[in-house]
Amino acid sequence: MNHYLITGAAGFIGSNLTRTLFKTEPGVKITCIDNFDPFYSSSIKQFNIREFRDNPSFTLIEEDLATISAENLAKKIPGNVDVIVHLAAKAGVRPSIENPLSYQQANVIGLQTMLDFAKSKGIKQFVFASSSSVYGINDHYPWKEEEKLMPISPYAMTKLAGEMLGHVYNKLFGIRFIALRFFTVYGPGQRPDLAIHKFTKNIIAGKPIAMFGDGSTSRDYTYVDDTVQGIIGAMNYTKTDFEIINLGNRYTISLKELIEGIEKVTGKKAIIDKQPDQPGDVPKTYADISRARELLGYDPKTQIHDGLKKFHDWFVQHEAMLTK
Repeated sequence: MNHYLITGAAGFIGSNLTRTLFKTEPGVKITCIDNFDPFYSSSIKQFNIREFRDNPSFTLIEEDLATISAENLAKKIPGNVDVIVHLAAKAGVRPSIENPLSYQQANVIGLQTMLDFAKSKGIKQFVFASSSSVYGINDHYPWKEEEKLMPISPYAMTKLAGEMLGHVYNKLFGIRFIALRFFTVYGPGQRPDLAIHKFTKNIIAGKPIAMFGDGSTSRDYTYVDDTVQGIIGAMNYTKTDFEIINLGNRYTISLKELIEGIEKVTGKKAIIDKQPDQPGDVPKTYADISRARELLGYDPKTQIHDGLKKFHDWFVQHEAMLTK
């Protein structure tokens, strides 16, 4: 029986990962650490874990990794842990510009706590959620993992710091560290602050949506089920001791095209509120996923229209809870 420790498991990606593991690995045990950060409503996170909250194989620990010590955390989690998946982080490029210190505390010190916990417990497999934002402004598309990194937001800088902190712990203490650079993950359960969620909600309600810039910025949107499969591949990866791997969808969609896609699945026309470009935002993201294919068997399947429809159907089904 495998025991997985997933931080941020009540969040968007974490809850989808947890749900998939319970469905695909009979007998698995999962411990979740989440501090229910007020960045968005904790009721949404509680909703995310409703299906397995009462599962005897699921344990929820509500703690802030930036303030608890690794020693005290070890007291709360007795016994062996096979893999740590560290998804917990303070999210958002734009808010990080307003309060950079809080991002250092949550994203760097929180990771430090988990690595010290792994060291003390002898846990040898550590999967870390990094971000495509570490690439910054870089026109060498598609981005390979070896690109020169020039982050342009405090959030992105903390993710790059996390990758290097993992490298240190790999070299000093033999912890296998796999950093996954996520590219704009979307799908059922997506955070309410992200574009697809906000746009779908407002278009359905007949409210304006903010379009920053001229709509030409583009993103490599990755459906959450594909991201989850990449994470599971990293959880089982043993060939090398340190890797940085892109998890994207190998093509990019402009903001205008995204809005048109949401209009199509909602059957409603968007009311556009044009806004200036935002500091910290990059003009384009585009992943080279050759390494993920080779090392993890990663093969994203979901095209943007299908993914938008699945998100729309989920949103409509749970609209009362999501809009209260």
